[in-house]
Amino acid sequence: MIVVTGGAGFVGSNLVRGLNRRGIDDVLVVDDLRDGSKFRNLADCAIADYLDKDEFRKMLERSAFGGEISAILHQGACSVTTEWDGRYMLDNNYTYSKILLHFCIGKSLPFVYASSAAVYGAGPEFAEDPSNEQPLNVYGYSKALFDRYVRRQSANSQIVGLRYFNVYGPREEHKGSMASVALHFSRQVAEEGEARLFEGSGGYADGEQRRDFIYVDDVVKANLWFLDNAGVSGIFNLGTGRSQTFNDVARAVIGRLGRGKIRYVAFPDKLQDRYQSFTQADVTQLREAGFTDDFLNVEEGVNAYFDEGALP
Repeated sequence: MIVVTGGAGFVGSNLVRGLNRRGIDDVLVVDDLRDGSKFRNLADCAIADYLDKDEFRKMLERSAFGGEISAILHQGACSVTTEWDGRYMLDNNYTYSKILLHFCIGKSLPFVYASSAAVYGAGPEFAEDPSNEQPLNVYGYSKALFDRYVRRQSANSQIVGLRYFNVYGPREEHKGSMASVALHFSRQVAEEGEARLFEGSGGYADGEQRRDFIYVDDVVKANLWFLDNAGVSGIFNLGTGRSQTFNDVARAVIGRLGRGKIRYVAFPDKLQDRYQSFTQADVTQLREAGFTDDFLNVEEGVNAYFDEGALP
């Protein structure tokens, strides 16, 4: 049985769907469904069982599982970058992850987990070197702290951390303000006829801030590739290796809808010194590990998102 934590969330539910496409339905989904709307992400997925994350944690701590688990794909986390309750963030993202890690080490099981490009802060270097880790918020710090902990471990089993860059795609509707700009822009254009982008910041012109946007299907492919290649361990960037502007995303949405315009709004004071104006994954280590698949660019990814029927 493969465990997918955060399995009712954005990347997690897409991973479950990816496993189903391989004919795998012996999947245990672990999540927190206090936001009951997330059930929609699993409604068309085949799973063996569901457990609340707190119950799963208790079961791990009392060694309630025997040999039925074959791997853990750990996607569960608080990913709200504006959350400043550090005690909650570290318990949820750091302590919980350590429990899962040590369970897998003790059972010699593959452990593939979601890290984040937030560990790099404002950059400008985005290679997997500890000297580049300068998080701007407690979310990024929680991810960097766990990566550093992982580096100190020795194990006979696979341990993989994947530093996600800006992931977008179907099944992210529940994320609210933390959903991708592709979703926000499509809703804005559909409802109001315009996409609202930030004015210039961080030395970038209006809407020209740049991110490494990666489509969720590409993230799923990489996760499953590591599951197929159990001899590969390490911490790897998972982005396309190229940055594109927010203007590029808005234009792709407007081009697909055949209507709309761009309007620039003032950059929020609360995001000053807490905002990544540029990200671009250095994917050298990912490629050297053997992952050779191409990644969709923004235009291709936005069209794929629309083709899924998941955008207005």
